[in-house]
Amino acid sequence: MDTKDESQKNKEGDKPKRSPFDLILNQIQKKKVTKENNENNFQVKQFFRGFERNSRKSEKKKEGDEPKNQSTSGDHNKKNGESEISKKEEKSATDEAGWFKVTEFMQRFGKKAECLSINLNNCSLTQTDLHDLGGHLPFLPDVEEMDLSWNNLIGGSLKLLSPHLRHVARLKLLCLSNCSLTADDASALGEALENIPHLEALDLSWNSDIGGNLSKVIQHIPAQCELKVLNLTECGLGETDGEALATAIRKMPHLEALDLSLNKCIGSIMNSLVVELKNCSSLRVLILHTTGLRQDNIQYLSAIFQYWPNLRVLDLSSNKEAGGGFREAAARLTAFKHLERLDIHQCCLSQDDVNALTQVIPLLSNLEVLDISSNKAVGVSPEYLFSRLRFLPRLKSVLVNNCSLKEESFAALAEASHYLLDLKVLDLSWNKCVGGKLKLLLGTLKTATALKSMVLSSCNLVTQDLAVLATAAQAGHLDSLQQLDIAYNDTVPDEGWMLFFESLIALKNITELDVSLRPSSNRSCGPWFIHLLSIFVKLPRLRELGMQRWLLTAAEKKQLGHIMAEKNISILFD
Repeated sequence: MDTKDESQKNKEGDKPKRSPFDLILNQIQKKKVTKENNENNFQVKQFFRGFERNSRKSEKKKEGDEPKNQSTSGDHNKKNGESEISKKEEKSATDEAGWFKVTEFMQRFGKKAECLSINLNNCSLTQTDLHDLGGHLPFLPDVEEMDLSWNNLIGGSLKLLSPHLRHVARLKLLCLSNCSLTADDASALGEALENIPHLEALDLSWNSDIGGNLSKVIQHIPAQCELKVLNLTECGLGETDGEALATAIRKMPHLEALDLSLNKCIGSIMNSLVVELKNCSSLRVLILHTTGLRQDNIQYLSAIFQYWPNLRVLDLSSNKEAGGGFREAAARLTAFKHLERLDIHQCCLSQDDVNALTQVIPLLSNLEVLDISSNKAVGVSPEYLFSRLRFLPRLKSVLVNNCSLKEESFAALAEASHYLLDLKVLDLSWNKCVGGKLKLLLGTLKTATALKSMVLSSCNLVTQDLAVLATAAQAGHLDSLQQLDIAYNDTVPDEGWMLFFESLIALKNITELDVSLRPSSNRSCGPWFIHLLSIFVKLPRLRELGMQRWLLTAAEKKQLGHIMAEKNISILFD
């Protein structure tokens, strides 16, 4: 038994562990990591348990064949040993019966039972289901991850589950986002946290009633806890929650990821939070999207950048009153030697902000994602900001949509992008100057062989622009492209669409394509519709096609309907 237990521990020790940082990055990128071998591991355990029982029965049989002239003491020890074995066998049988019930319970929702994970995300759970789940937790002592998110029918009934969480004391990840949690749920959860000492990630996002009740959750969190990830997206947090949030952060010396997005009153309490965030030296992800940050908040926050040497993701986007605050904050970004993602889109950057960022951008050598979209000052500033992107060799995503780019700025961006060999995402949408000048990107399309997403919607494209795409596709330069958005380009005539659809079969890995017209437009399909029908057979990976506002005849609609049914393709048309 000792050897078997030690062997099992060694096997578990060899399994790769996921850090909370990985968990939040997966959430950002909309990825789900699963454990595929848990059920197999359980079957192996059951096999050895059966083998163990058979072995013990054999030993008992041998003992029964021994001479009966044993000492009284020996008989007594023998009975005790048999009693101990019997108890273990009864416990094993109980565990097996419990696991069978767990398996049946998970199958009700089309899920597999796993030893280390309970994933019931978006399963329309009811209060009864939550009660049943609590009854099964004693048979899942090794569970480390529990995801009950997007089950809004369980709101108000968390007390049916929380007392049973003591049975999963090894729990590291608990997700309860969008569960319509109430004030009573907040209290029940807070009390349950006392029995989950190793919790590393807590997600309560999209529960608006957490606002005003946050203290009921975090007051039970012990000091020096192991929590590393805290997600509170759109929880209705207000000024009354500021002190509670500051207290919570004070208890999390190992905090690596904090997401307070869509809590519009955070700006009013940010300065008090900064005092506590200063001590979070392990911070790697900070997301403050749409939190009402003002110019002074940005300046105050940037003053502690130096205390986060390991920061990887910084999202300050959609804070329209933050403009002007980056003039000083930009220089402090150099404290982030490992910064991989910088998102400051829709921050109403001033000309001074852009000029300051121009000096700093080349120094962020590990940057992989840069989103400065919806900042008009970016487009009217000198082209130097874009020309310096060439110094970011790891850059994979460049998002500059709706930046009012001028011809000089676009030319500088096109030239710099030649050096971005790992480019995967390029979004130039809503920049009218691109129309007629897409040929400037031909060199980029040749070198960026990993390009997966290209967004050129509302760019005033013309026939020669689609000819550039056709040439690149036929030359094999767009073999990796999966998403292409050229919607809202009513400026393309029928011959341009014909040229495009004739070459579309070269985009063999395309999964999403959008050629919709503007909402105010209506236009009949030209002769290119025949080529469109032919590509569905030649592009087996295509799953989504947007072609709204194109006027279709009854026969054309019927043809698309057949294709949707036969090829499992989602086609959006009016």
